[in-house]
Amino acid sequence: MSSIEEKVRSILNAKDLGDITAELCDFSLKEQFATAEAQGVQPSATADFVPQVGQTINYIVACVLFNEHDELLMIEEAKPSCAGKWYLPAGRMEKGESITEAAARELFEETGLNGELTTLLAVESAGGSWFRFVLTGRITGGRLKTPADADSESIQALWLRNPKEVPLRANDILSIIEIGRAYHQHQKQTQQQPNVPHQPQWHGNVLPTRHPHKRNYMRVLAVARKRASNSMNILISEKNTHHFPTVELHPNRSLHSTLRKFMIEIFGAELPQHRPHGLLSVEHATSSEECTDGICLNLLVAFRPPLEEISLIGKCIWQELSPPLDETLARILSSKHASIPLNVVR
Repeated sequence: MSSIEEKVRSILNAKDLGDITAELCDFSLKEQFATAEAQGVQPSATADFVPQVGQTINYIVACVLFNEHDELLMIEEAKPSCAGKWYLPAGRMEKGESITEAAARELFEETGLNGELTTLLAVESAGGSWFRFVLTGRITGGRLKTPADADSESIQALWLRNPKEVPLRANDILSIIEIGRAYHQHQKQTQQQPNVPHQPQWHGNVLPTRHPHKRNYMRVLAVARKRASNSMNILISEKNTHHFPTVELHPNRSLHSTLRKFMIEIFGAELPQHRPHGLLSVEHATSSEECTDGICLNLLVAFRPPLEEISLIGKCIWQELSPPLDETLARILSSKHASIPLNVVR
């Protein structure tokens, strides 16, 4: 087994690949700004941008939880700006928290319930400095908050059949509620009929991998089939040492824009048709001793044309994958639910 295949399996098993050093980042902010300036575009940020929770970056957590009656857990807002409106249990991550710790804290503060978060449902981004991590799981205890328990966090919490029964603070949660509902129904069917294959295939439990990063990165696992052998190949960067192509996230650009500019660096202006399928894992861990509020998003990208029709101009090569790994990735690519959605919002 090659070290590259070991790395693919590590990501599929939600294990980190270690620190991302300057040698392992193929398109840093400094390089992105140099490219922009060469095209006559002034950079909209500084190359020394460092993600710091509550200062330069916002991480939001949101919980989409259903009970055995298919009811959704929602809270009535207490903040003066949206008092009386309803929303998911959600809020800002605080300094020193992990993603799951922040979600569990917000869940308890706003609903009075304790929960075990079992998987990410989606990651959303607005620009490169606002991220919302959507999680689901199960309630393990506590007491549902009533109006008698109202505080600055929320007025009350209720299990609701339809979120549209109540006035919503914003409609931006409707799409992630539907993802959560579909996941809940899949889990329910699997528990009722454990030996029956259910379509479509869903990802397993994927929680953020606890590994610290000083910057924000996207690691790209790009795959294409070779027509001659029908084998799946994965793109490898040859910059210094073999690794998956990695780009530093621009704090003022959408992730789609950052990804596109990175792809142009590798494939040229005539980009072959490709599709970001979704996230295989997310890496994040903060430290009180040094600033490690960064994240790494491990994104699966599928190319539509055969490998023979894809030209490379960057320092990259294709590596053929062994049949077992080929089949695993093919199964993931065959279902839109088999990876974590990465949604770019405005």
